[in-house]
Amino acid sequence: MTQVNLAQAFELAAAGRPAEALAIVDRGVSAGDPQACYALGLWRLEGAHVPRDLGAARRLVEQAEQGGLMLAARALSAFVAVGTGGEADWPGALGLLHRWVDRDPLAARQLQLIEAMDLDGSGNPRGAFACEPLSDAPCVRRFPGFFSADEAAFLRDVAEARFRPALALDEQAGRFVRHPFRDATAAAFPAVFEWPAIHALNRRIAAASGTEAGQGEPLQVLRYQPGQQYRPHLDAVPGVANQRIWTMLVALNDDYQGGATVFPEASLAFRGRTGDGLLFRNVDEGGRADRTSLHAGTPVEAGVKLIASRWIREHCPPPGEAFGQHEVLSQADEVGQ
Repeated sequence: MTQVNLAQAFELAAAGRPAEALAIVDRGVSAGDPQACYALGLWRLEGAHVPRDLGAARRLVEQAEQGGLMLAARALSAFVAVGTGGEADWPGALGLLHRWVDRDPLAARQLQLIEAMDLDGSGNPRGAFACEPLSDAPCVRRFPGFFSADEAAFLRDVAEARFRPALALDEQAGRFVRHPFRDATAAAFPAVFEWPAIHALNRRIAAASGTEAGQGEPLQVLRYQPGQQYRPHLDAVPGVANQRIWTMLVALNDDYQGGATVFPEASLAFRGRTGDGLLFRNVDEGGRADRTSLHAGTPVEAGVKLIASRWIREHCPPPGEAFGQHEVLSQADEVGQ
């Protein structure tokens, strides 16, 4: 199948003609075209134009990787590390990076980062983290040097081409809308972009918060230009059954002015050094939104603020579901659409 055929399929899908689009992609898959296999794999992952099927998504992406498609290799390493569409296999994910190390600079850089981490055979961090309590009401904890300088630089670099206006998911409508409180830009790393190095960082966040990695929403990198801010808000979401119970923020740079994270109820302001983490609880003992966790990101006065953010839910999503499942195809330049 040629690239022109796939371009036509994407145009038909965007025009509300999914059956015709699927017919073109299916022909490519039958012919063993890696691009077609990858495209259908992402559709299966998100449930776009076809029923959602994570197992089929993983098989299709694996077929594309075996056909030599680099984007598919990156996605497959994420699936294998996380366990999307099959069993999680940390050694297998590392094996994929090694297989592509001479062809994909991203694989090589991830291996360098991972080799510097102290991980067990499943990708979990070994040992404890330095932790400094900052407040009990709300519960706020600082983790100095939570990410290394190299890890922070990696996130800054891979986020650069992915920034888009910050959006919020309307969970009832199942679609994204402009964020009502935040005027930053954001780069998210859902599903196909939770590469092994990012998954290892997510496992570190889970260990620090006493949760499972699967409870976390996709890691985001937020970018605030001068004058941009995150207005006072609660991270707990009204009316949801699976609440955001924790938030972890990690400073990715410190060469800017302003931009502190403030908790008015605790008279607390945080502006960490590069790599410092800030963990805070969003709910009270009864699981209700903790009003004392109201917080804001004050306007940046000079420079650019970059921060990693991960919301952590009370439970992992149901089998066959994933937080951020609606975000994959929104990264259009990454999937060839």
